Amino acid sequence: MLNIDMRKIYNFYPIEPRPDPAALPTGGDVYYECLDCQVVVNSVPHIKAACACGNLQGGGGSLAVKDPARVRVVKGKLK
Repeated sequence: MLNIDMRKIYNFYPIEPRPDPAALPTGGDVYYECLDCQVVVNSVPHIKAACACGNLQGGGGSLAVKDPARVRVVKGKLK
């Protein structure tokens, strides 16, 4: 698993209004920021990806979120 700081590549902007934790949006430019460890993970990761605390884990185009209430949904734009 690669530990890449996504903030070095992208600028992130919160999606407003805040999405319902029970129905988090996904997409190529949609990312989830874990509020516990501050790691940003793509909502549809094609390579193995996880946050440091384990709240976000995925790969192969799907992501598992243990506690959706502890996630901020953001859009990413290349710097």
